Parts: sequence; C-alpha cells; structure tokens
Amino acid sequence: MKAIVYTDTGDANVLSLVERDRPEPGPGEVRVRVAVSGVNPTDWKSRAGASTRRRVSVESVPHQDGSGTVDAVGAGVTSVAVGDRVWIYLAAPDNGLTGTAQEYTVQPEHRVVKLPEGVSLDVGASLGVPAMTAHRALTVIEGGPTRLSPGALTGRTVLVAGGAGAVGHAAIQLGVWAGATVITTVSGPEKAVLARAAGAGHVINYRTDDVVARVREIAPEGVDVVVEVSPSRNWDIDLAVIRPRGTVAVYANDGGNDLTLNIGAGMGPNVRLQFMLLYTVGDEVMSAAAQDISAALADGALPVGQEHGLPLVRFGLEDMAAAHDAVQGGTVGKVLVDVVTG
Repeated sequence: MKAIVYTDTGDANVLSLVERDRPEPGPGEVRVRVAVSGVNPTDWKSRAGASTRRRVSVESVPHQDGSGTVDAVGAGVTSVAVGDRVWIYLAAPDNGLTGTAQEYTVQPEHRVVKLPEGVSLDVGASLGVPAMTAHRALTVIEGGPTRLSPGALTGRTVLVAGGAGAVGHAAIQLGVWAGATVITTVSGPEKAVLARAAGAGHVINYRTDDVVARVREIAPEGVDVVVEVSPSRNWDIDLAVIRPRGTVAVYANDGGNDLTLNIGAGMGPNVRLQFMLLYTVGDEVMSAAAQDISAALADGALPVGQEHGLPLVRFGLEDMAAAHDAVQGGTVGKVLVDVVTG
C-alpha cells in the first residue's frame, strides 16, 4: 500500500511517499481503507518537530483525521462492521505508524465512528480535531451542559474568535445546532461571507469595527464563552466582553506563546481561563464528543464546502508536501488529501 512517512522532523520535504505492507487489525482494532485524509495545523507542527529538528524514533505516518470504509475488524469489535463508512479521530496521537496519510490504517475501535447515512467522506475527514475541539470549548461553560444536543445552549451567547478557520467553523455550526446565539470575529469581508454561510448570527470585522462595543450591543450582559484562537492578542477584548463567571476557552496560540494577565481584572468577574488540547483531554471526553458530533451530523448540522463556510482545498497523496505548506501558510478552508479514489 502507499503511505506518506517521515523519519526526521523538518520542513515539508521530509515527507516521502513509500510502499508498505498492509497492516492487520488485532483484537479490538479496525482497519480502514482511507479515502480522504484531513490536514490540521497540529500535523505540520508535529512534522516540523516544534522548533527543533530531530530524528523520529519510528517511521511516522502523519495526520490525525480521516474518513473511509471499514476493510477488516479484529476480534471483539462490535460498533462498526466491514463495509461501514466511517470517520477517524486522533489517529496518530504519538506520531507513530497509524496516521491517516496512507491507504490503510489500523485504529482502536473507539477512534473509528460510523458516518450517518448521506454524510459525505469529505465531511468525515473534516471532523476530528476541529469538531472535537469546538465541542470541548462549548461544554466548559460555567453551569452549562457537558453534552451537546439541540437546545442545550439555548439562552447562551458564544463568541468565536476567527470564525473562518476550521475550528471556528465547527464552533459556529455546533453552537447554532445547540441553540446558542453565535457571534464571530473575522479579518475581512470574504471571511465574513464564510462565517455567515456557516451560520453565525453576528459577524464582526475586528480590523474595522470596535469589537467590544459591537459584542456588548448584541449581548449587553456579556458572552458565556469565548472560543479563543489568539489569547495573546485578544485577552483584553475577552475580559471586556465576558460575563461574570464566563469562560475563555483557548485552543491555539496564534499571535504568540506568551500571555500577560491582569490578575485582578479576571478575579473580579470570576473569569475561567480554560486551556484545551485533545491529546490529553481524556478518552471519556472524546467519546462523548464523538457521540454528540454524530448526532449533529445526523441532523445535517456540520456540512462543509464554500457554500457552507468552509472551502475545500484538495491535494493528491503525491502532493503531500504542498498540502502541508498550504496549511502552514494559512490557506483559508479545509485542506483535504485524496488517498484512495474509486
């Protein structure tokens, strides 16, 4: 089978297309014939080795997310069967052999989720990291639900920073599906069009508008949660728009790693600063997210594509370096790699 591998961290040129033996599933494992592999920022950052080039202990196959068809199952597997269309999440948590950038991947049963009827493989490959991160952000609201469902966030207001990104897009869609009032910030008119297409009720251009004033017009008492992509840039805004006992849920460090806090300003309103990383959030939380995302999919709540606010940017397996460079370069939309066609 064809696979993308790397044995040294570095720029995208460390990625190689090779032939490997098709893996066999063991007890409790599922083999998936991968159709589409989703590329996330975490994938190129892992491949780059953060800031230090290093030798990888094993020949690593990248990518956490993907979709395809169950090809074989090991003993004891009951949730999926051969022939099921599925989506995969956190396929390569240790940057090992199991990523989705290969024609077949073997995964633990709990990381392989059946796609509802009529949901495309493109949607399936666009879930994983973005949708599960968004789910986590929307379920850390003080006094809010730990699970999402239609109406679960009715009466709540969510501010999504950077609504044109993949996580922002998923947070908008899940928030609207769960009944929240969703406000989002974007950097320009084209991204505003995408955010509205995703379902955001209110879109603010942070380069031309007074974000605090606009948010307070929409939500005079403040927002329940900020889904934050750039805390180092936005912390003062977050403090100015969060309601008492509200949560700022941080999932990325766009704009820098360092955050200077005015401790007293956060203590007064009892603001919660919630950091999030899927690798350490725990299987119970991820399993709950997968169930809720599946319910949202069944309701048609997580579509992708230009008309739904998340343009798809496609590459072939042989163009993997270009796919990684596109994500690293900030391409607007979801980068997908077609692994197996036909």
